[in-house]
Amino acid sequence: MKNRVVHFEIQAEDIERAKKFYGEVFGWEFQGWPMGSVTYWAIVTAPKESSEPGINGGFVQRPCPPPKPEQGTNAFTCTIQVENFDEIAKKIEVAGGKVAMPKFALPGMAWQGYFLDTEGNTFGLHQVDTNAK
Repeated sequence: MKNRVVHFEIQAEDIERAKKFYGEVFGWEFQGWPMGSVTYWAIVTAPKESSEPGINGGFVQRPCPPPKPEQGTNAFTCTIQVENFDEIAKKIEVAGGKVAMPKFALPGMAWQGYFLDTEGNTFGLHQVDTNAK
């Protein structure tokens, strides 16, 4: 298929804090790529040989203040597919994230919900479950 999304970027005020959050919650790994006076941090969500669907990304320094709570976003929102929504939701809160929209059913398809990371970015969680009601 043409025109696939192949990379994502997460804006962060404090990249080390963001790396800690996403590493603790999802087990992602990070690779630093020196680019002049700054380092671009690649986000590795799965090894290259993985057959799981998905993409890798990177962190970028936030150029302005994040949106205020409940203000909404002016960007794409990435959703992460997980095996156990409730388990990951607990990890998010322990790691400093907040619920933006509580878990809800996509009837007959999945559980969905939205969170704010430690940098104020909105992201979704998605657990496939054909019994969701």
